[in-house]
Amino acid sequence: MRAKGNATHPGTVTAVGGFALGALGVLAFSMSLPATRVAVQQLDPWFTAFGRAVGAALLAWAYLRLTGAPRPTRAQWRRLAVVAAGVVVGFPVFTSLALTTQTSAHGAVVVAVLPAMTAVFAVLRAGERPPPLFWAAGAAGLLAVLGFLVAGGAVRGSLGVADLFLLAAVVLCGLGYAEGGALARELGGARTICWALLVSLPVTVPVTLLAAAAHPPRADAAGWLAFGYLTAVSMFLGFFAWYAGLARGGIARVGQIQLAQPVLTMAWSALLLGEAVTPASAGAALVVLACVVAIQRTRQPAPAPAPGKA
Repeated sequence: MRAKGNATHPGTVTAVGGFALGALGVLAFSMSLPATRVAVQQLDPWFTAFGRAVGAALLAWAYLRLTGAPRPTRAQWRRLAVVAAGVVVGFPVFTSLALTTQTSAHGAVVVAVLPAMTAVFAVLRAGERPPPLFWAAGAAGLLAVLGFLVAGGAVRGSLGVADLFLLAAVVLCGLGYAEGGALARELGGARTICWALLVSLPVTVPVTLLAAAAHPPRADAAGWLAFGYLTAVSMFLGFFAWYAGLARGGIARVGQIQLAQPVLTMAWSALLLGEAVTPASAGAALVVLACVVAIQRTRQPAPAPAPGKA
């Protein structure tokens, strides 16, 4: 009996640790949209998106040097490029462009699809065959978001440009989350985001310099504080916890914690920015969350990683 108990205890501890780390990551990310909304009101959106990646890359370089991290393999470099395209470039760029005209509370409704998108990419990467209900729930969640956006979008009867930016951000972020969570099983959560930030430097540095030259960055204390949060927390420290949580607890299971992110983002938007959270926004978010729950419940367990990859 003791042997059986000892055999199950490490897995339980790992799962609990994964959920705790994932929750910490979601808490950090929940303020990303409000902080972006504050920053882009004074700073150029391209500078906001790429400048924070450059700043986070400097922190990543220091961390890797201090810890003496070994260099990734050639195959890992290719996967890191996918992570960088999703979470270092894609999500920051499209959310920065969208939030120049949209509120962060509105963006939170669209981001509610992110857990489903993360699960879809995890399924595709793991080679699973989910039942039809999985795809039905995913389609229902997407239709709920599209219906909300068409009903309240800036363009009558169709999606506004900002809404399309937000949808593109969600797709790319889901890809970056799933690939990064899988890669973190080999590199660790901290090193995964650090190397991804360094991989993106050939893109982020030139764009940051061009954006700064075209529109010299000027902001008050609130604007720079928001930019600092995006750099140090949203783009750097938050991923330490998030990728480690996905690696320990599983991408699908820990990904469920993202269900709380839209609610938290709406709360931050109302408390910090005074943005109105309409009944339509809250209702749409609840519908999407219900669909995401259905997706997670119908998702089949992922197969164990290949031996020697941990």
